[in-house]
Amino acid sequence: MKKSSLISNVENVFNYNIDAADPCVMVIFGGTGDLTHRKLMPALYNLQHEKRLPKHFAVVAVGRRNKDHETYRYEVYDSIKNYARFKLHEHTWSELRRRIYYQKFDFNNDIGYIRLNTFLQKLDEQYRTRGNRIYYLAVAPEYFAVIVEKLYLHGMARNSGSWQRLVIEKPFGRDLDSARQLNEKITAVFDESNIYRIDHYLGKEMLQNIMVIRFANMLFEPVWNNRFIDNIQILSCEKVGVGSRGGYYEQAGALRDMLQNHMLQLLTLTAIEPPAGLDTKSIRDEKVKVLRSLEQFTPELVEQNVVRGQYGPGIVDNEEVPGYRQEERVSPTSNTETFIALKAHIDNLRWAGVPFYIRTGKRMPVKTTEIIIQFKPLPKILYAREYGHLQPNILIIKIQPREGVFFQFNAKKPGTECNIVPVQMDYCQNCREGVNSPAAYERLLFDVMRGESTLFARWDEVEYAWKFVDNIAAAWQTRQPGFPNYPAGSWGPREAAALLAGDNRNRLYKGDIRT
Repeated sequence: MKKSSLISNVENVFNYNIDAADPCVMVIFGGTGDLTHRKLMPALYNLQHEKRLPKHFAVVAVGRRNKDHETYRYEVYDSIKNYARFKLHEHTWSELRRRIYYQKFDFNNDIGYIRLNTFLQKLDEQYRTRGNRIYYLAVAPEYFAVIVEKLYLHGMARNSGSWQRLVIEKPFGRDLDSARQLNEKITAVFDESNIYRIDHYLGKEMLQNIMVIRFANMLFEPVWNNRFIDNIQILSCEKVGVGSRGGYYEQAGALRDMLQNHMLQLLTLTAIEPPAGLDTKSIRDEKVKVLRSLEQFTPELVEQNVVRGQYGPGIVDNEEVPGYRQEERVSPTSNTETFIALKAHIDNLRWAGVPFYIRTGKRMPVKTTEIIIQFKPLPKILYAREYGHLQPNILIIKIQPREGVFFQFNAKKPGTECNIVPVQMDYCQNCREGVNSPAAYERLLFDVMRGESTLFARWDEVEYAWKFVDNIAAAWQTRQPGFPNYPAGSWGPREAAALLAGDNRNRLYKGDIRT
């Protein structure tokens, strides 16, 4: 029997092997940075291990430090040994090692780009990459526009007879105005189809699975609406503090670092309408519709429905840890938020009246990212009338560190009496021996190489996300918070729990800790 076109398309969109990656040279600006060593180079090694890198491929790291090719390769070797998900095999490393190069120059220096262009042309001939290039900006945001303008000035982004793609890390601007200015500079050089605004959350295995769970199972899609769902809770909690990222975090905070991108992406994929097809445009169009339908916060709604926090000193994993204001490169009087919780609504027919509770913060008791769909309680008939309050059905999509699906329903407890208890079905994808899910950057880099942009943010997604976030930021300007207002190792400010309690709802799960 032939599969339905919808299920077939779902499988194709998320099939890791469907298209071969194109020949190309990948240029990493910020090649000596933490992101490159912890994520990008290990991801390339993992792709090499699984034979997914193009046969005709090379990578050039660009940095300001004085190194030669061999010194840089030695450093990458250590990074792969420490951070790759596959054990380092000398044969695999040797295949990748010979394709890694290093170029030293300052990003503002025109001579450096001239030399880089000459070097890339030689690599094109050596590796037969046809002039195809990936420019990955693993640099501080202030260099985004500078690098793009220099690439244009030196004829390195022509997209004539070959393709050149730009991968840009967050934050994409600091607010809507700065994001628009940056976008104008970038789109003057690169067409939107060649811009890949990366959000590593979208590369996570179970996040990609949300659409499959909904649209490949008749069990869920008919009840995925306000007739059956009471509320949706989206959590992303970290045990770590800001560490050495204090300088960046002082400019971003949880609002810009997490809500504007990661958390709103989780929201859109959860709330999306069935797309006309599972091509890139159709999926992105539906995500934008969700963002456009978000209830826009007024100052009064921010006061009622948004809680911000900052961690103070506390205990995490039985160790005393400093507060945010004691972290490296953080002001001792900082009012930057490290926690945000809010109640949002989507004003469309599917979700009218369903609250979406979003919570993200640092220095939480557990590290977890998950989406909790709580279904409505039963009406007071039959068993609900006879036996009193029954637990609601709950579906949890666990994104990290455990990957899987948890489902709770009611059943009779074994015995002579009719006692109804909640029972659980818990599927853990990465708990089984031998399962080693691809890291997010592997999937995303592979998609850039094959020109697949579904898992990257289109400009209008970024634009509507900033519109939503800017309303919150503007309201906060009028009030000074009483920071710090939660100890490290706790679940955040007490006011955050009140968002649910005020609606006669409870946060049923805290990561894997049942409450």
